[in-house]
Amino acid sequence: MRINNRFNKDIEPDEIFLDSTNLSSLNTQQFEGWIEKPISKRVITLTFIFFAAVVCIFSWKVWSLQIKNGESLAKRSERNSLKKVSFPPERGIIYDRNGKMVAWNDKDARSYYAEPGLYSILGYLGYPTKKDLETVENPKERLGREGVEKIFNEILRGQDGVKMVEVDALGEVQSESVYNPGVKGGDIYLSLDAEMSSVWYKAIRDLAADKGFQGGAGIMMDIKTGEVIAMTSFPEYDSNAIVRKDEAKINEYLKDKRMPFLNRVTLGLYTPGSVMKPIFALGALNENIIDPKKEIYSAGFISIPNPYFPDKPTIFKDWKAHGWVDMQRAIAVSSDVYFYEIGGGYEGQKGLGISNLEKYARMFGIGTTTGFDIGPEENGNIPSPAWKAENFDGEKWSIGNTYHSSIGQYGFQVTPIQMVRAIAAIANDGHLVVPTILKASNSDWGRVSSVIDIDKNKFDIVKEGMRRSVTEGTSMGISFPKPRIASKTGTAELGALKQYVNAWNVGFFPYESPKYAFAVVMERGPVKNTVGGVYIMNQLFNWMIIHRPEYVSPTTSEIINP
Repeated sequence: MRINNRFNKDIEPDEIFLDSTNLSSLNTQQFEGWIEKPISKRVITLTFIFFAAVVCIFSWKVWSLQIKNGESLAKRSERNSLKKVSFPPERGIIYDRNGKMVAWNDKDARSYYAEPGLYSILGYLGYPTKKDLETVENPKERLGREGVEKIFNEILRGQDGVKMVEVDALGEVQSESVYNPGVKGGDIYLSLDAEMSSVWYKAIRDLAADKGFQGGAGIMMDIKTGEVIAMTSFPEYDSNAIVRKDEAKINEYLKDKRMPFLNRVTLGLYTPGSVMKPIFALGALNENIIDPKKEIYSAGFISIPNPYFPDKPTIFKDWKAHGWVDMQRAIAVSSDVYFYEIGGGYEGQKGLGISNLEKYARMFGIGTTTGFDIGPEENGNIPSPAWKAENFDGEKWSIGNTYHSSIGQYGFQVTPIQMVRAIAAIANDGHLVVPTILKASNSDWGRVSSVIDIDKNKFDIVKEGMRRSVTEGTSMGISFPKPRIASKTGTAELGALKQYVNAWNVGFFPYESPKYAFAVVMERGPVKNTVGGVYIMNQLFNWMIIHRPEYVSPTTSEIINP
């Protein structure tokens, strides 16, 4: 039966009788026996249409470019230019020691930790100055202006990317494309505990408001690695307000006479007062000026003859009458009379003299910068006959100047970071460690600028005196079962009428196996106020005991054993 279908064909006779015995011997895999057929008219037609379309499109494009828009494109080509433009990649993130972000990127803007206390340390970003543009190509790039952002700017900003930009004669960008994405800025992990620094800031801020202090600063440092664990300066600016260009806030900062842009830890210069006494006690022991068990009587003052008015001796007052005190008791109760005598000499007691006072102050890093990696720092000042002659119209040095210098008054000027490093050197038996704001990878010694050559037994005598300051002396406000703290207070008188004071507290802990040193100063408060640095440290230690027990009770592996 034949099916009427154009896709069917008649069956050939030879196909009817085809079987396995009469199959062809041709190799069909090699195309033998195949019949070639001509290309169909349909395929030829479609191919012609395709090539015709390509020719038409190409011709139209050529006509559009050369005839229709040729003149305008030629002019544009003459006016436009291509150039490679560098651009900064994503800036690195700043973390605190616990992994908390304290500076990060948010929609092309820089954001900072919301709580106060770190801004003077972190700094802020600003547009390039005229000098910056000598090396920075992009005038819209924001660079680190202060603190960590400035000091570590090259790490945080990464390596510039490059893009191709087409601009016209008017400088308008016509098109651009990324040529090289650059390298993202490196992240930085700080040694600082952000939350602890903020708590410290608030305590200083609140006491300043309550008692009339002008400002304050605090710093805590690992006495072995040099890591700065907490640090704050009051008052301060808000980095977020700076990057947001909050003009009202910025103007307020600029008009504030308390100088909120000043990082008081590194740039604040303060009369230290009695916090210098442990250093001078070590000097007296090392120079064999006095036996530490020898007692000196303090009736509340000493008097020396006045060559100009024999009937009117010159009086040098103690802050109170302490009775008989040996070295450790003198440190504990902060007896001025004791240190007048071992500093300047009195009656039968030999004194260090101003040359040795200067020598031991410098030995413990006073009067010079510490090498802290987020400077700049002030050098401070140590009084001397040459300094007095230069600053007081050639006046000669007097024994009274030596007495006042021996209790940290007169021309002494120190920064809080100098003091914390000096106290750390007492705690670690003479290693003058270089402070760092970067988190250390281990607990080994950090950079040590020098080792003070004084016998460890002499350090132990002074450290015991500082411990007694907490148990029976002027630092009793920071007496805790744990941590057991060693400390020294200082109240430095200011002004011609001595109506203001700097109120210091310095120390280290744990006493048995020191790990951290601290220094805090409340700046320029009323002289009659009796609340100061000890109160601030009481607030901080109470917070640490609850929220940072790892600091007040370090593990055995963290204990220093120099």
